Amino acid sequence: MLRSELGEAEPAPCVGLEQVVVPAPRPLPEEIARAVGPGAVLDGHEHRVRRAAGRGYPDLVRLRAGRLDDAPDAVVLPGNVDEVARVLEICSREGVAVVPFGGGTSVVGGVEPLRGRFERLLSLDLRRLREVVVDGRSLTATLGPGLRGPEAEEALNAQGVTLGHFPQSFEYATIGGFAATRSAGQASSGYGRFDEMVTSIALAAPAGDMRTLEVPHSAAGPALRELVLGSEGALGVITSVSARVRALPERRRYEAWMAADFDTGADLVRSLAQAGVLPDVVRVSDQAETRVSLALSGQGGAKRALLSSYLRLRRRAGGCLMVCGWEGEPAAVERRRALSARILRGGAAALGGAPGRAWERGRYEGPYLRDELLDLGYLVETLETAHTWSRLGELYDAVRAAIGAALATQGTPGITMCHLSHAYGDGASLYFTFLARRRPGAELEQWRGVKAAACQAIVEAGGTITHHHGVGRDHLPYMRAEIGERGIETLRAVKERLDPAGIMNPGKLIAGR
Repeated sequence: MLRSELGEAEPAPCVGLEQVVVPAPRPLPEEIARAVGPGAVLDGHEHRVRRAAGRGYPDLVRLRAGRLDDAPDAVVLPGNVDEVARVLEICSREGVAVVPFGGGTSVVGGVEPLRGRFERLLSLDLRRLREVVVDGRSLTATLGPGLRGPEAEEALNAQGVTLGHFPQSFEYATIGGFAATRSAGQASSGYGRFDEMVTSIALAAPAGDMRTLEVPHSAAGPALRELVLGSEGALGVITSVSARVRALPERRRYEAWMAADFDTGADLVRSLAQAGVLPDVVRVSDQAETRVSLALSGQGGAKRALLSSYLRLRRRAGGCLMVCGWEGEPAAVERRRALSARILRGGAAALGGAPGRAWERGRYEGPYLRDELLDLGYLVETLETAHTWSRLGELYDAVRAAIGAALATQGTPGITMCHLSHAYGDGASLYFTFLARRRPGAELEQWRGVKAAACQAIVEAGGTITHHHGVGRDHLPYMRAEIGERGIETLRAVKERLDPAGIMNPGKLIAGR
């Protein structure tokens, strides 16, 4: 399908990790090694390379080509909060930049080792901060920032509870990363975004520690918790997160529906949200994404013919796939599903549970498929935004057109897909994926052209530059349009108070000093 629609691509070479070339490390102050103890400072080639890039398209292109502009001089693994504070104190005094590192899954350049004005830089790997304390009576859990998604869920499940937070990066992303980027999981319509789950948070900053009370609500001024959430390591290091948890669901029911078109599907989700009967998982693929999803399903012969015949009879040929999922106690799942179905039947045809379960089984496969397509010579990238229901269609049309035009201008016409997810009463998120033949030797220029066109379209349509991927390096140029000049000045003032030397994650979230 890709060959027929995009043309034959030139396979992309991919070097081994040991062949990636990075500048030689600079020596760090010896005090740092004494602060964290034996074996907690790693300066080998592999350790440095593995923490030198995230998982955005530019990161992957550079890694595969074996050309990284820079890498941390060393990786430091503090074992507790006191060691974090001590390392930050030393780095602030000695002028060493610090990039906090969790799972390394940022797709917006959030962990790139940008040194700013500093000659030395370390990656502060938080994997040893792995606390798990469950308050079963309050249904909250205090979690260490270094816990990966599966590790946190395993520990919580053993005590009969769950966070219910499952982003596509779940297998590698960490609790600290969820908080630092305001992550939104695939079941956010039911469980909420991660920032909505957080009840208390602790930050170790170069200027000192800051911790919020673990209470359900407070009217004591602007919420400092909100200041730390989404701070992306630019203010300090998140050292502890307390979050609401729920009882493990006894039943999960996922199923698929087919809407006549994308507008109809979006309007159904709006109706579900505003009626208070949203499924825990709900997403609507546009026609392009639906077509590609069906092609990827491998359903040929009789199965495909039966599905096509069924959809034609229901007047849904060329329609848009919807995935809905409900979780919880069995009777509640059935009751909630029945309420949702009343609205869904007004514009969609039921396809049953098999497609829904197939989506659930493959919910984390996207990044692996992306790697395969990169090997074959295809550009694959994603971006996301959000807007109100009144302007969502305008935003969808503008971004889709901008991506298509930017690819065509470069002589690499592509496929632009989108799905709606993370729905609210007043609006929803749009998640775009685009594919095209890569331009050998000009991959980054090709990416920059499309990314800039899409981001400019988002800004002009009044959407947010990011709903859940964060700001990092890639979205930094658009922060002024997002929060205004006074907002930039306010964030900069906060950073100067918490990080006077400016060592924390240079070049991310907040421009300059």
